[in-house]
Amino acid sequence: MTTTSTGTYAPKPGAAPLPRMIAAQAALETKMLLRNGEQLLLTVVIPTLLLVLFSSVDIVDTGEGKAVDFLAPGILALAVMSTAFTGQAIATGFERRYGVLKRLASSPLPRWGLMTAKTVSVLVTEVLQIVLLTLIAFALGWSPHGNPAAVLLLLVLGTAAFSGLGLLMAGTLKAEATLAAANLVFLLLLVGGGVIVPLDKFPDAAQDVLALLPVSALSDGLRDVLQHGSAMPWGGAGILAVWAVVGLAAAGRFFRWE
Repeated sequence: MTTTSTGTYAPKPGAAPLPRMIAAQAALETKMLLRNGEQLLLTVVIPTLLLVLFSSVDIVDTGEGKAVDFLAPGILALAVMSTAFTGQAIATGFERRYGVLKRLASSPLPRWGLMTAKTVSVLVTEVLQIVLLTLIAFALGWSPHGNPAAVLLLLVLGTAAFSGLGLLMAGTLKAEATLAAANLVFLLLLVGGGVIVPLDKFPDAAQDVLALLPVSALSDGLRDVLQHGSAMPWGGAGILAVWAVVGLAAAGRFFRWE
């Protein structure tokens, strides 16, 4: 006679470990970002075209030396701005409008975990951007100098500064207003932030103001290290740190999830 025994099952429902949830959300955010045609235009196509065009054609007087030596650091700063500020502001603004953030906020993933996942997604995208732009710049004859640790610190501070400003915009304005404002700021900072046109080409009074912008501090800081071999541009790093603290604090205080 055969005896059949019934097994005992003890399911353990509950949320996954927090690091796993953040990693899964970060992977999803990165996939969505890379599949978005408009975001790819901002993060990859425009910086690449600007680097190739202005390095190959004598349009702007970039001073002594090869144009690419001046342009490459500025384009790297532009890439950070396009991802951490413009792209993140637009994507987060529309997620807020369509109620995605509200639903995610009610999931086991805490709100700070969601913001951490978005930050990780931004960093992954920036790594891909920097690798691509660096390879293109080398192909154009770029010869960088300086301390890689100083470059890394500037990029991290720039990412924090632009992320705070992007989240502040996305969390306080309507999605359509965020779309318009983020693109407008991108264009204005592209022209007046020392990315392509040196700040010394502007009037003296304007230079003092423009130098305080985060993209100017990042562009000039990267240029000081990569073009001129400076150890650490503490002035630019300080400006970026102030923008990062103010932007992230304001985003945390005024961000509206609904």
